[in-house]
Amino acid sequence: MDEQFILRVPPSVAEQIERLMNESAAGSSSNPEDASLDLSFSDDGRSGTFMIGNQSFPASLLDLPTVVESYKTYDDSFLVKAADIGQMVMVREDVDPAPEEVEYKHGLTPPMRDARRRRYRREPGLNAELVHRVEKDLISIMHGVSVKGGEGGGGEGGDRKKAAPAPAPKPDAQEPAANGEEAEPERSDSDDSEN
Repeated sequence: MDEQFILRVPPSVAEQIERLMNESAAGSSSNPEDASLDLSFSDDGRSGTFMIGNQSFPASLLDLPTVVESYKTYDDSFLVKAADIGQMVMVREDVDPAPEEVEYKHGLTPPMRDARRRRYRREPGLNAELVHRVEKDLISIMHGVSVKGGEGGGGEGGDRKKAAPAPAPKPDAQEPAANGEEAEPERSDSDDSEN
């Protein structure tokens, strides 16, 4: 698997990169200094500088709200998964503010706008005391100690055990035969071996 990331740049920078790629594909570069691209990060690993030619732009490494899969093809028919992408390098103009968080709250496409808030389940609000009590009860059960029910007369599941149904008693008396005669007592295999 390849290591990949998303490079998001302003429209003016995108035009310059496209022009550089077209020139390098054609094999004609007017000025090699204009054809240089560089990306360097500071010690924190999240902020850095993107250089294209003589121009520099601030850049930030951001985590995407979801993992994005990238695919490539060799024959324009079958797709092969190339990588899972979880980060994006966002290049911005000098006047644009730096992002405050390390996670980019929007996805890559318009339907994923504000994806974390709109599309993911919110964490339940749990009572810390209840969680602690249940944890202690589970540890007690694992050690073989019986746990009494919750406060308030078993309203929280402590005394909800159902009594096991009693097995039906086996009748000792033999039933009469259907024709009115007495039925023969049942014989076991051990009875036959004694004769």
